[in-house]
Amino acid sequence: MGLEAIKLELIEWLAQLDNEDTLEYLKVVKDSKTGGDWWEDLSPEQRRGIGRGLKDIDEGKITPHEEVKKRFGL
Repeated sequence: MGLEAIKLELIEWLAQLDNEDTLEYLKVVKDSKTGGDWWEDLSPEQRRGIGRGLKDIDEGKITPHEEVKKRFGL
């Protein structure tokens, strides 16, 4: 699929989109600084979520990707 076709597909999808959370997320992506530090664009809640995930990794509270694939038949 060519770049122009992808753009048109996204425009059509965006025009039909009604999910406020998704629209707000896409706005953040659009407004983010290219090549900048994306961390600065995250909300405090998003930063805390990432922190919790990193803590889980440090504590070994993880499920390997292959195990998840098996569990869900992928």
